Amino acid sequence: MRTIKTLTFSILLIVALIACNSKNKDKESIKSTQKVTSQNGLSAVIDSINSEINNGDYGLIDRFMVIQNDELLADYKYKQDYETSVQKYDTTNHQYNFNNTDWHPYYKQTELHTLQSVTKSITSILFGIALDLNKDYNVSNKAMPLLTGYDTDFLDKQKQNISIEDLLTMRSGIQWNEETDHNDHTNDCFLLESSDNWIEYVLSKPMDTIPGTKFVYNGGGTVLLGKILRTITSKRIDDWAEEKLFEPLGITDYYWKETPDGEIDTEGGLYLKAEDLAKIGSLFLNKGKWNGKQIVSESWVSTSTSPLLKNVKPQWRDVTGYGYQWWIPEYTDDGRVGIYAANGYGGQYLMMAPEYNLIIVFNGWNINSEPEKSTYRVLRDRIIPALKINNGV
Repeated sequence: MRTIKTLTFSILLIVALIACNSKNKDKESIKSTQKVTSQNGLSAVIDSINSEINNGDYGLIDRFMVIQNDELLADYKYKQDYETSVQKYDTTNHQYNFNNTDWHPYYKQTELHTLQSVTKSITSILFGIALDLNKDYNVSNKAMPLLTGYDTDFLDKQKQNISIEDLLTMRSGIQWNEETDHNDHTNDCFLLESSDNWIEYVLSKPMDTIPGTKFVYNGGGTVLLGKILRTITSKRIDDWAEEKLFEPLGITDYYWKETPDGEIDTEGGLYLKAEDLAKIGSLFLNKGKWNGKQIVSESWVSTSTSPLLKNVKPQWRDVTGYGYQWWIPEYTDDGRVGIYAANGYGGQYLMMAPEYNLIIVFNGWNINSEPEKSTYRVLRDRIIPALKINNGV
């Protein structure tokens, strides 16, 4: 039986979707619902953020949602003139050209928004479901024997020792450069997306560290996870997602890019509506349950969103941890998680604060310039302090 909270959330999402299909002028926003009763401080902060977005302080933002206790507190949609904003950039008609407005940020003028690396976090969920249902496999399994159909005779002993968990935590040891701009033609993500066979591209890369010892952000490892999932389930990940995640959550409209070799882009190719992305957040805040049904195990949710690795980006202003393809921007020394998040290029954020049962969704497309303010820090620096004041902390 559907719970009252989930039903309320579903109704509010329908209201939001209807409101967001209304006509709006450039740079105008639509607030479909906002709860203001006992949260006047929070309401003022949300309104301030919305005003700053309209003012351009956060760059090109497409959507801003705040959900607490399965109630939609605020939902703003912003209309941006991307056709004009990318005119000076290369707009070659190709799905991996980020300035091609047929593909970015929306898929062919629909409400489906590119998620970029938020896709990795959803891939992790789907992998967790696969391991929940296939007890012959676990995260300790070596990855290479599960990559069937490829010539792996050339692999060295270190590569043979890569585990599934090493791939989930970005510690494969494979030599990889994804820290430069995506327009850099030496960037491994650019080279991966330009190749005809993504799996072979990743497997052809040499090793540079012992597996399990060093965090190196590597979308190629997530591509391997997608293929391994297919080995475990005998289903391509888009079919697995349809059956095991999207259908149970009522996600009926999505798009997932296919790679030239007939696989699915598990590192950055998923498009969802913001309302459906919020459902993923609700699933995790409810420890893997939806409408009373366990979709992914509570243990997978907990492990995925724990700081298994700490301070993985010392060059960032924030001390950030990493779990199973999820970022943890705020945690204590004893491992208590304040915020966990799925992050994507251009400003795609699904952020959860479990202590406050709070979800924040941002969609944007800041790829050609750096905005004055970062939506990544809105939850930690603006929303949570307002909640603490409301709670008398």
